[in-house]
Amino acid sequence: MIEKAAVWFRAGLAGWIDLVRRRAPLVLAAALVATLLLGVFVIDNLKVNTDTSDMLSPDLPFRRNSTALSEAFPQFSDNMVVVLEGANPDLLDDAAGIFAARLRALPEIFGPILDPAGLPFFRRNGLLFLDMDELADLTASLARAQPFLGTLWRDPSLPRLFDFLGKALDNLDEADQAPVLQLRATLGAIAMTINAQIAGRPDRLSWQRLMRDTEAPGKPARRILTLRPVLDYGSLQPGRKAMEKARAIARDLRLAEDFGVAVRLTGSVPLADEELVSVIDGLGLAGLLSLCLVLVLLFWGLRAPRLVLATLATLIAGLIWTAGFAVAVIGTFNLISVAFAVLFIGLSVDFGIHFCLRYGEEIAAGGQTPAALRGAAEKVGGALTLTALAAAIGFFSFLPTDYLGLAELGTIAGTGMVIALFTNLTILPAAIAILSAKPGTARPVATGKLNLKGKVAGYRRPILAIAALLGLCAAIALPQARFDFDPLNLKDKSTESVATLFDLMEDGTAGPYSITILTPGPAAARALGDKLSRLALVDKTVSLASFVPADQARKLEMIEGAAFFLAPALSEPDKAPPSSGAARRKAARDLAGKLGRARAQVGAARLEPGLGELAKALARFARAPGFEDAPTKELEFRLLASLDGRLRALRLSLDADEIDLKSLPARIAEMHIAGDGRVRLEVHPKEDLRDRRALRRFVGAIRDLAPDATGAPVVILEAGSAVLAAFFEAGLLTLAGLTLVLAVLFARLREIVLIFAPLMLAGLLTVATGLVFDLPFNFANVIVLPLLFGLGVAGGVHFVARERAQGTGGVMSTSTPRAVTFSALTTIGSFGSIALSSHPGTASMGTLLTIAIALVLACTLLILPALMAAWPGRPG
Repeated sequence: MIEKAAVWFRAGLAGWIDLVRRRAPLVLAAALVATLLLGVFVIDNLKVNTDTSDMLSPDLPFRRNSTALSEAFPQFSDNMVVVLEGANPDLLDDAAGIFAARLRALPEIFGPILDPAGLPFFRRNGLLFLDMDELADLTASLARAQPFLGTLWRDPSLPRLFDFLGKALDNLDEADQAPVLQLRATLGAIAMTINAQIAGRPDRLSWQRLMRDTEAPGKPARRILTLRPVLDYGSLQPGRKAMEKARAIARDLRLAEDFGVAVRLTGSVPLADEELVSVIDGLGLAGLLSLCLVLVLLFWGLRAPRLVLATLATLIAGLIWTAGFAVAVIGTFNLISVAFAVLFIGLSVDFGIHFCLRYGEEIAAGGQTPAALRGAAEKVGGALTLTALAAAIGFFSFLPTDYLGLAELGTIAGTGMVIALFTNLTILPAAIAILSAKPGTARPVATGKLNLKGKVAGYRRPILAIAALLGLCAAIALPQARFDFDPLNLKDKSTESVATLFDLMEDGTAGPYSITILTPGPAAARALGDKLSRLALVDKTVSLASFVPADQARKLEMIEGAAFFLAPALSEPDKAPPSSGAARRKAARDLAGKLGRARAQVGAARLEPGLGELAKALARFARAPGFEDAPTKELEFRLLASLDGRLRALRLSLDADEIDLKSLPARIAEMHIAGDGRVRLEVHPKEDLRDRRALRRFVGAIRDLAPDATGAPVVILEAGSAVLAAFFEAGLLTLAGLTLVLAVLFARLREIVLIFAPLMLAGLLTVATGLVFDLPFNFANVIVLPLLFGLGVAGGVHFVARERAQGTGGVMSTSTPRAVTFSALTTIGSFGSIALSSHPGTASMGTLLTIAIALVLACTLLILPALMAAWPGRPG
């Protein structure tokens, strides 16, 4: 029955090819029109979803919890985080103020803007959020600096500043004279400012840093603004307009030139947009390289320009048809399914190679184009159909799983295999008929470089022994294979958004590795937070109550004490008249002289290196061209321009009031209390959750007390488990489907074993190679092993089908080994080009697929013929 069906099928293919050949102009015209229409449709409707969480079924429990959080607090979705960084916190504060004001003036682009550090509430009550020791040190420092600050408040001039410093230097040897504002740091900071002016850099003196007794700049100061930009969902990059406008505003305000402030963007919107650009750029390069490699291999393998042209036209048409199907049925690509194009290029061209080489073989045997096309269809069409079915099974195996990202790729690529088969049995023979392609150099493959007849068979025993040993070693190493759960490792770390996120994580400013719990109300959040805080794995918990400072009574007492002696000094003064150029030059010369004398005093050693640095800087400044009014006026501006703003902020902070939950700003409250009254509780880990074992411990400990907890750690762990489950499910479905198909079509155990044995070895060696070169499985490349069987079965099918027709001894003398080799090489070329992508996830998929197909090719060309020779079959 199977034999009869095979005969009918081959006859049907031959009849179809005859029909296509006779109507070749009409077929090609219809194909061209369909391709153009679908191309326009794809361009007009192409969309890409960069949200990796959407790659998993929304019905999974952890997805439902995550969705509930997003619905309760939509302000945390689709946000853009603007990070302003600068060495000078004073300039940063000024720059952030004017930058935020410009953003607020464009609500139609940037939406609501949250700038906690700029809120009047925190400017007034900021001192209450300091630790007791930190507040005590600050108030003591301010007490010592009160005469100094009061004098400069009334007369913020260069002569007054240098005069005060000179008096401090005159009294170095007095035992009871405390350094003013940590004099060494002040002298060093002034020296740095003078040197910056000489060098043309925009630095100014940071009074904020001096008031806190900080000697060195250390890490850059940061100010973080959170926006919810208005997104353009009709664009592939919905946040592009907001991102470009924010950068343009930073340029217009000259934040880098005038304030030394850099603006960096991160958050979900920039992360998604830049990842999409990374993926598309990588796949665009991969697609171009793939086409170039395919062309080279086609010319090398087919040796006939007309056949190459026909195959290439068929490939392009099939690619556009598959894209049109994807846009029409799926609607939106994801970060994995966009790789279908490169996969299609590598796989579809395989059909064309097998058909063209068999056609060439028929021509070389003396046939004409009509008979050669018919003969190619009869002799290779069945094998092509079976390989297309096998590849489709590998892709479609992900459809029943919860991994929607791969299921969508499976739907597109699996259907693409059907389209590829149809186009290679329709457009390709029609194009060959029109071009009357006759490969002038065609000859039986037995005379070519791939004639391995007798060589593999003669060494079958050592080949099979080595294969068994390699398989055993790989099987032993199999339990060591690991899965990288963290989606951050799949992002391009060279993009601004990812690099900024990692910098924030590095210094503890922000990071994605916190668990979020929705609680019924403030009391429940406080009770659960207390329980979680006692866990050894928890660093801290954050809720709305965290914004109510501890020890307020003692802190307010200390602030009131500071206000007692500082407030009078910082009352609104009658400002002194502006200084003159002559007074500024005299002050600089006088201070230089006092610096020289001070270095000879007993107490000078404790002021180094600041004392010496300032002496050298002033000497250089005095020798600089034009030591007149303009340079000294600029120096006065650099040293004292930011003092007024800092002293006003200090005076405001001395009016702090007691804080309770009701007095917190609405912008802060709405970040923690949902519209229905539920309260958000954040739990931060002590351990680095990029370690999978630490991740498991932390998530397990929290979910013991809060089963519905969500957040990145829960999503990462649960998503990884879901993907692994999908991987095993898809792998089993692929094996079961292929086994069933092969059993029905071949009906012999020997042929099934011959086809599967090389694939099993190639699969084991692929996992072992990943271990050797530290290529873990991840969300993107987990598709490799199911595809290895779905795609790798093609070579075995062609060998076994040819063996049935001609016997074991004749297979290696035909075009089949050459066709299998060049088909695999084109696939390797396509997948290898994906490995060059700048997007780590896409690149890892290409790398592992390249390794897998290369190993499949090696096993098919060596292990399969050796098995055939060791276990001979009969033709028929």
